Amino acid sequence: MTDVRVPTLGESVTEATVATWFKQPGDSINIDEMLCELETDKVTVEVPSPVAGIMGEIIAQEGTVVSMDALLTTIGEGTTKNQMMKQKTRLKRKMKLELFHVQK
Repeated sequence: MTDVRVPTLGESVTEATVATWFKQPGDSINIDEMLCELETDKVTVEVPSPVAGIMGEIIAQEGTVVSMDALLTTIGEGTTKNQMMKQKTRLKRKMKLELFHVQK
């Protein structure tokens, strides 16, 4: 599974808003295919997929303000519903761990 995170957006830009998702969970994704669009007060950036695979759960919904390197979604290698469910379970565990570390 590959994490898709907010890329570096510019020198003084520290956060962006998720404007639009072009893909949905379960969609087949090609490498460099645009997944979503992020907007800042200075620039609009399309986020491409770093790998080919199946898109996992959307972590940052449209309208969400995200900081640099925040998790947006994941791309899994599986194509079956069973594999997608396993990926979703792993992602939820990972998010709980990340939230635990942030709140500490």
